[in-house]
Amino acid sequence: DLGKNTFHICAMNDKGTILLRERLTRAALPKRLANIPPCRIGMEACAGSHHIGRQLTALGHDVRLMPAKYVKPFLKSHKNDYRDAEAIAEAVQRPTMRFVPFKSDEQLDLQALHRVRSRLVGQRTAVINQIRAFLLEHGIAVRQGPGALRLALPSILAQRTDVLSPRIIHLIEGLTGDWRRFDERIADVTREIEQLAKQDQYCKGLMGVPGVGPMTASAMVAAIGDGAAFSRGRDFAAWLGLVPKQIS
Repeated sequence: DLGKNTFHICAMNDKGTILLRERLTRAALPKRLANIPPCRIGMEACAGSHHIGRQLTALGHDVRLMPAKYVKPFLKSHKNDYRDAEAIAEAVQRPTMRFVPFKSDEQLDLQALHRVRSRLVGQRTAVINQIRAFLLEHGIAVRQGPGALRLALPSILAQRTDVLSPRIIHLIEGLTGDWRRFDERIADVTREIEQLAKQDQYCKGLMGVPGVGPMTASAMVAAIGDGAAFSRGRDFAAWLGLVPKQIS
């Protein structure tokens, strides 16, 4: 479990015989694996796996990342860290296993920016919905859309004191301030994403496609890099979810 500070490793030979089981701390893992001959190392793709994978690759090992859902069928009996490691060791030896390519630091930065922006947009939407709900509870309905609510709020707070108490007016004013701050944060993150997209060669190539802007291009590059993980275009379309699931 790469999210913890202690890791469990399981070593197998070509025949699948377990040769070693060990429990190591995060700091001791690179030192321990630096003292063994180069071998294939399997890990589940998760937070922190790309950083550790690059460290072990620099030591000469053949590091492979796998989605957790592809490892689960190899898990036997009750789940614990040693059995998880054994399942990963068996899964990484399968000739048909699909692996996850390593993300560069630039990809991780882009991905982090997109995740932060997505969270901020969700929080802003929650604030807007809360303002709208508070108004509706007092009989004030506003046309759908954040733009309509933004235009209507000043006049509502100033003129509808007949149904809005001073306390609720003060509360909505505070929520409006939160909305404004979320707008500023989202604009800052969006500008940073656009600047990075203009500097990245893959983003610039994608932005040459009609209808693809910096947000879409940078999100795609952050997720798949140069796209070498897909052998054909239809595999990429299936990964995006543009084809129906096979249920035969």
